[in-house]
Amino acid sequence: MNVHEVGIIMNGVTGRMGKNQHLARSIMAIRQQGGVRINDDETIMPQPILVGRNENRLKALGEQHGVPYSTDLNACLADPKYSIYFDAQTTLRRVESVKRAIAAGKHVYCEKPTAVSASEAVELFRCADTAGVKHGVVQDKLWLPGLLKLKYLIDTGFFGEILSVRGEFGYWVFTGENQPAQRPSWNYRKADGGGIMVDMLCHWRYVIDNLFGAVTAVSCLGATHLKERRDEAGQPYTCDTDDAAYATFETDQGIICQFNSSWCTRVRRDDLLTIHVDGTKGSAVAGLRECVVQHDSATPKPVWNPDIANPIDFFGGWTAMPWNQSFDNAFKVQWELFLRHVALDEPFRWGLLEGAKGIQLAELGLESWAKRAWVNVPPLAS
Repeated sequence: MNVHEVGIIMNGVTGRMGKNQHLARSIMAIRQQGGVRINDDETIMPQPILVGRNENRLKALGEQHGVPYSTDLNACLADPKYSIYFDAQTTLRRVESVKRAIAAGKHVYCEKPTAVSASEAVELFRCADTAGVKHGVVQDKLWLPGLLKLKYLIDTGFFGEILSVRGEFGYWVFTGENQPAQRPSWNYRKADGGGIMVDMLCHWRYVIDNLFGAVTAVSCLGATHLKERRDEAGQPYTCDTDDAAYATFETDQGIICQFNSSWCTRVRRDDLLTIHVDGTKGSAVAGLRECVVQHDSATPKPVWNPDIANPIDFFGGWTAMPWNQSFDNAFKVQWELFLRHVALDEPFRWGLLEGAKGIQLAELGLESWAKRAWVNVPPLAS
C-alpha cells in the first residue's frame, strides 16, 4: 500500500468545535478508517500535530488521541513534514496566524469567519494566491444530510420554479446564572469578535449561494435581546453585540430568502436549523439530517375559518425522504476533499475568497441594520 502522509498543524483545537468536529470526528476518524482511499493501492494519511497556548490542555488532548503537540507555532511552521496549517482559533487571532503559515509555504485551511472584516479576508486570499499555496475555508453545512437531500430535490426539478426560502436557526443559550451557558462568553462581546450576525450570515451566504443563487441584496435587523450574561468564571458582564438577527436576502435567480438566527429562542420545530423551500410544483422542509416533502398533488386546500377547529392535519401531509445513501460527518467530508486537493491536486472550490464573501455579507448586514435599509451585495473582487 502506497501511503501519502500529509502533516497537519492544527491550531486552536482545544476549543469545542476544533476538538470535536475537526480533530475527533474528522482527522482522527480518517486515520481510524485507514486514511482517505485513492484506489486499491493508495491512500492519504493525515499526520496531525496539535498547537496552542495552553500546554496542559494540549497534553491531555494529545495523550487522549495519541498525537504530538506543541506550544511553539514557529517551530511547527518551520518543519517541512507539515504541509497544511489549520486554524480554529477565535476569529481575532486568525489573520495573523494564517499569514505566518502562508509565508512559511503551508497550504491553509481554516474555520470561518476567516477574518473580522471583508478587506482582511480578501487580503488573506490574495496572500495565499500570490504565494501559490492551496487554501480552503470550512463550509460544513453543504454536506449535512438534510441539505444534501434538499440539493437532490433542486437538481432533479422537484420544486418547479423555486419561489421563496425560510430558514430558522437557533436555540436558547443559557445566561450562566442558573445553568451553565453552552456557548463561550466572547460570543456576546463585540471587542472579542462576537455577534450572531458575523457568525451566522457567513453560513447563510454559502448555503444560499450554492443552493438558491448568488446573494444580490440584504435587509437585516439585529438585536441584543439579553443585556447581561455570566462568563466562564461566573462573573456578570454586559452583552454589547447582537444575539439575534432577522435577515431577508434576494438572489440573482429572483428567490426571496428569509433567515432568522437567534441564541434567544426556545425550539418548537423539527431541528435547530430548518430550511423551508416553496416552489410551484412542491415544497420541502430540511433539517440537519431529515427532509420532508409535499408535492403539488398532495397539497391540501385549507379554508380560513377561525370559528372551528382546523380539520386538516398539516403535519400529516408531508412525506419523509428515505435514506437511500449513507452520509458521513459533514466536517469530515470536506476535510477529505481538501486532503485530496493538497495531495492529488483535485479541484476544491471552497477557498478563501468564498470565506471572504461570508464576511462581506455579515458587514453589509450590519450596515443594513445601522441604516435600517436594503443594501446591495456587489460581486467581491479578488
